Order: sequence, then C-alpha cells, then structure tokens
Amino acid sequence: MNQRIPGAKQEQAGSRPTILVVEDDQNMRTLIATVLGESEMAFDVAAVENGHEAMDYVEHNDVAVVVTDLRMPWANGLDLLSFVKANSVLTQVVLVTGHATVESAVKAIKSGAYDYLLKPFDTEELRCIVERALEHHLLATENQRLRHQQRFYTESGELIGQSQNMERVRRLIDAAAAHDCGAFIYGESGSGKELVARQIHLRSKRSGYRFIAVNCAAIPDNLIESELFGYRKGAFTGADRDKAGLFEAANGGTMFLDEINSASLALQAKLMRVLQDGGFYPMGATTPVTVDVQILAATNRPIRELLEKQELREDLYFRLMLMEINVPPLRERPEDIALLAYYFLNKHATRLNKPFTGIGTDVLGAMMRYEWPGNVRELENIVQRMIILTEGDRIEVDTLPDSLAKQRETKGRALDYLLPRSLDEVEAYFIRKTLRETQGDRALAAEILGIDKSTLWRKIKRYAIE
Repeated sequence: MNQRIPGAKQEQAGSRPTILVVEDDQNMRTLIATVLGESEMAFDVAAVENGHEAMDYVEHNDVAVVVTDLRMPWANGLDLLSFVKANSVLTQVVLVTGHATVESAVKAIKSGAYDYLLKPFDTEELRCIVERALEHHLLATENQRLRHQQRFYTESGELIGQSQNMERVRRLIDAAAAHDCGAFIYGESGSGKELVARQIHLRSKRSGYRFIAVNCAAIPDNLIESELFGYRKGAFTGADRDKAGLFEAANGGTMFLDEINSASLALQAKLMRVLQDGGFYPMGATTPVTVDVQILAATNRPIRELLEKQELREDLYFRLMLMEINVPPLRERPEDIALLAYYFLNKHATRLNKPFTGIGTDVLGAMMRYEWPGNVRELENIVQRMIILTEGDRIEVDTLPDSLAKQRETKGRALDYLLPRSLDEVEAYFIRKTLRETQGDRALAAEILGIDKSTLWRKIKRYAIE
C-alpha cells in the first residue's frame, strides 16, 4: 500500500518537501502521518507499509525525511537506513521502535540516523524531531547548492551577490570593461572596491596583462611618485640605477589607485597627464615614457566632500567619472548575507580542514539583523572566527561575537524603507520580502519579523502569500 497524505497546511503542489512514513502497522502508520500532517511546516506526507515499498519510493522520488519503524518484515529499519543513505546522503532518517536496546540505538546513530524515538511516543515530541530533521535536510540541501554556486563564483571570478544592488554594479562593470574607460569607484571600507576593479580588468581586453593595485594612503608622499613613475640613475641620492615604475609594469593592463584622495594634488596632476596622453616623466628623466594603462581610482569618502575640501582635483574626477560605480555597503544588500556567509564558510573550512554541514538558522538571523559597519571584510573575519571556535560540524550561536549575539534579542527590525500605506499592505510587504530574503525559510523569517511560526503561517494564509 502506498498512500499520499497532504500536510494539513496546503500550499503550492510540487514545491514542498516530502516526509515518508514507513510502518507495517496500519493504525500506527495513520497516526504518525496524521500527527505530521498537523505540523506548521510546509511538507507532504507519503506513507508505505514495508521496507521494500519504501526503497522503491526513495529510488523514484525526492524524500526529505524518512520516519521508519525499526522492526518490519522483509527489510528492517536499519536496512532501509543504509539504502536511503546510499541513495541520498541528504535525506534524514528517524527511527521509531518499541523494541529499543542500547546496541540498536548506537548502531542506528552510527549508521547515519538523525534521531531515535521510542514507542509509545509523545506526538508533540515526534513532530518536533521530524521538523528538526526536515530543517536539517533543508539546510544541508541549501548548503550543497551554495557550495556549487561558490565553485561557480570561484572559477568565474564573479562578484558574490544576487541582490538588485549588485546586479546594478555588474552592469556598470561590464560597461567599463567593454569600453575600456577609466572608472571612479566609491564604497565604504571593506565593501569590495578592489574586487570591482579586478572584475573590470578581468572582463576587459586587458585581462591578459597585469592588474596592479596601489593603496595611495599606505605609501609615504616622498616615495609614491617614484613607485608609480620610476626614476633614472642619479635622480636622487642612492639612485644608482634606472628603475621602472608601476605604470611601466602595468603597461597594457590596469592600474588601480585606492584612496586616490591621499595622493598629493601635484601627483594627481601627473596622473591627469597619464590619462590624457599616456605619458609621464620618471624622476630625473628628460624624455617622457608612454604607456597604455587603464586607470581605475577609488575612495571610501564621499566624493563631493573631497572636492569641496580640495583633496581631489576636479579635472581628475571628471576625467574618471565617465563610469562612476558606487559599491553598496553590506547592510544595503541583506539578501546577499547568507550567500556570502556560506561562501566564506566553504572557503575557510576547506583551508582549515574542518568540514561543516551548515550554519544555524538563528545565526543567519543574527547576521541579517546586524548593520555590518566593516562590510564584507568584517563578515569574512567573523565567519573565520566562528569556524575556529566551532567544535562540531555546524556553526551555532555559541560562537557568535557579542556584537552579533545582541542581535538575537532584536525583534522585527525593518529590512528596508516602505512608503506609507495601509497596515495590511505594510505587513504583507515585509512578510513577502523577508520570506524572499530568507529563501522561504519560515523559521528564520518568523524570527526576523519577531513573531512565532504559527502566527507567520496564519498571516501567509491571510494575505495569500506564495
């Protein structure tokens, strides 16, 4: 017998995970299916009466969680557990039995069972265990998807992010690369300005030549000119030979000047000459050197402020502003936080040889509510810290730094600004947005919105949110 029992909370067909109940006793099978059908989570319940039918079902269907009796004719629960794990390592298995021994429990857990429940069981306990197993499956599935996506980002050199803000940045990067023009990149510290510059270089016809990044604020004024333009023998005490500068080294490629406002106005004037005709005089030279270099400049301070304080030459700015790219701070693209967190988890867990199954839902909730003053760089550092401190295979709240741990107590933070309208419209808007940004994770969405899961479910039904 193979019966499919829809969950009590109907939603879109075909898009919900499946819980498979395997029990040879018809009354117990119906009880388990009914209890699970009353869950507030969105899933369907399928029920079969023996291990052979279960194996056939698992082989031809995607199953999130298998809830199986331990003792059954033909194929017992441990046989089914081995079969399930061989076919789909992400499918979770919960064993239910009235004949428990310490040996059978240990064997089940060592073989990969998610949990072990004794008959007679409390129906609420059963439902909670299966819901946790389903959440574990969904998180593991999402982590696997993000691992594949992370490989795409790594291999393609793509900027990480799916938000509209990052799509806008990508369009500007493509334009700057296609037209081989200079660009002025603005963004807060740690937001990824150099990554944007590298993307312009990689997508341009100059990708086969060098990309050289220079932090103008890190080089003393008396050295930066010789570093950029080089010098000739005898130009100053100690110049016992000719030395080519970074512009010559970058010939044919791209020069990225970070914190351009830290360069003196005199040096900025020389940069204008390079932009205009590609020529400059090395220190001590009497003949110019000509190069073909794309110049990209960046700052973390408001451009208008720099112009008003005359820390940035207007002619240099207007020359570069043909393509002005504003890199959004992380707080303005919260939908990218989970993807970035998983990217850094996979990147540094591999480097540190520490395998992880994922990040706890409440950890992601705290991350999404945090303002991230240090932007992507701060997120990467915090993920590394949590990897080092975590002893298990999943990032949990006990490794959160104090700055993020406080966010767990913050309820209902608005994720963006919405023009005044009816309260129902506002509520429906934020529920849709939060579900979209959490990729349908209702537990996380409820935590962010500051309501419990049952309340969120009722509001989803009320506003017909898909």
